Amino acid sequence: MSWEVVIGLEVHAQLLTESKIFSGAATRYGAEANTQAALIDLGYPGVLPVLNQAAVEMAVRFGLAVDANISRRSVFARKNYFYPDLPKGYQISQYELPVVGKGVLDIPIGEGQYKTVGITRAHLEEDAGKSIHDAIPGQTAIDLNRAGTPLLEIVSEPDLRSAAEAVAYLRKIRAIVQYLEICDGNMQEGSLRCDANISVRPQGETKLGTRTELKNLNSFRFIEKAIDYEVQRQIDLIEDGGEVVQETRLYDSQRDITRSMRSKEEANDYRYFPDPDLLPLVIEEDFIERVRRNLPELPDQRRARFERDYQLSAYDAEVLTATREMADYFETVLGDGELADQPKLVANWVMGELTAALNRDNLEIGASAVEARALAGLLRRVHDDTISGKLAKQVFERMWAGEGDADTIIEAQGLRQITDSGAIAGIIDSVLADNPAQVEQYKAGKQQVLGFLVGQVMKRSGGRANPRQVNELLRQKLTD
Repeated sequence: MSWEVVIGLEVHAQLLTESKIFSGAATRYGAEANTQAALIDLGYPGVLPVLNQAAVEMAVRFGLAVDANISRRSVFARKNYFYPDLPKGYQISQYELPVVGKGVLDIPIGEGQYKTVGITRAHLEEDAGKSIHDAIPGQTAIDLNRAGTPLLEIVSEPDLRSAAEAVAYLRKIRAIVQYLEICDGNMQEGSLRCDANISVRPQGETKLGTRTELKNLNSFRFIEKAIDYEVQRQIDLIEDGGEVVQETRLYDSQRDITRSMRSKEEANDYRYFPDPDLLPLVIEEDFIERVRRNLPELPDQRRARFERDYQLSAYDAEVLTATREMADYFETVLGDGELADQPKLVANWVMGELTAALNRDNLEIGASAVEARALAGLLRRVHDDTISGKLAKQVFERMWAGEGDADTIIEAQGLRQITDSGAIAGIIDSVLADNPAQVEQYKAGKQQVLGFLVGQVMKRSGGRANPRQVNELLRQKLTD
């Protein structure tokens, strides 16, 4: 039987406010355990929450960025459940009336191809604390620093049809919140987390299958692997005559499996009701318009500009604008000087050598060992024929190792390209004299011999001869 996969994602973005959503406690990452929790976060009786306006503004920024409806009136509710890292016994969230309603998001599914995914809602809520199971043998430790940290939960429609589409959607969400500067998108630190609701159904069936929820996926690689495993698990279970049980599951990255965590709760299990300590959130039109006027250039807008102004392919523009830091790096290298008319050269290096080095060392571009202006210095020497592209790769590796800027390395290593036509011609003459058989083969029509002869010239020049000049002069001498 042919199966269709149905996926919806719930993305939790930690908002970049300086204080928590309902208290004045700080939100800095990495502080000593339980040093950033106010009485409100600790659930002390008699204390009252006060809504953080910056969190509301960030939610509105996101809503406008995905063409969503901004609710002029929304309500905070109590989501009741009991867990050690939730001191109040309930989480303040939004349920029936969220601040951000339906929106849309276009995700790339191929070069120049996009799919529109519906966004059901995005609502504000507070984070819970953190249970730490490996700090004290035989016991669970509780750190409440994270309790009360503002979250924006972004819920998609069940429009995704593969793990690859789910990853593309999450990458796009991450790019948008980073461009908006409302979340740093750091998945390793838990600033961006994802739950995936997954079901399968026979091709052509319109009724949704029974879904399972995968909790707290925190890397693109694990999301893809977890979804692929869960999809195959469900298909195998049904084809063997079993039934999928609605439940919450965890992904075990060590064993590359998903395992049952608990039965899936429904909304009525949480006994939602409006929080009596918080008035409805009313947003005025002028507040929304002020936020709209201050929106930055968003990923899709920047991608379109890169295609239009720099004549880049849809693929190159998509890759370069996938994160704000990558796009900023590219445009800094390009600058307004002699590289300004070389966008393809710059794009190739940013997506090629730079990205390969970042991936090799598991670094984000903000931590690159070669800053944008330093890479620009190297590419200027490629552009003005001081060094060849091949030698430039050697220089880049030395720059990455901290040996200095491009000019310093070029001079220290004697890598300056030979562009003197007379000097190159002399090397060519010696190569032709030493390889008469290959010369005769070329003149007899065996064109591929040219590559061998070019290689010999480059070898004798120590890789420093200008390749373009070598090809031109060699062809001339072979046809004389």
